[in-house]
Amino acid sequence: MKFFTLIFTIFVASSVSADNCDSIKEGFDGLYCLQKVFFQADKELNESYKKLNGLIDASTKKKLKETQLAWIQERNTECSWKDERGSFVNMECAKNKTISRTNFLNDRIRECKSTGCQPSEFK
Repeated sequence: MKFFTLIFTIFVASSVSADNCDSIKEGFDGLYCLQKVFFQADKELNESYKKLNGLIDASTKKKLKETQLAWIQERNTECSWKDERGSFVNMECAKNKTISRTNFLNDRIRECKSTGCQPSEFK
């Protein structure tokens, strides 16, 4: 399985140039481009989480962690599945949910910096 994953990764990475996501010719190219966007969105989500975590008190940090873990479970449930053929991830779903969550976290950062943190908003 590791060998297949390595070959798949090499194939997908080599099939689209870094700047050619505007002219996708087949499904694997689209997956590669979408995966790049998802990874960037995930990076931004983690940055926002860390930034917000630095602005809140201990009890709100606990609530933020709980809600973030619940969000991860929800994202995984809605955007991935297993069947007899294997495990699958809907990258479009994962990307959209990640961007939405990042926007939510950024809204909380904005609140903390302007009117003060509002723990009741941490969902």
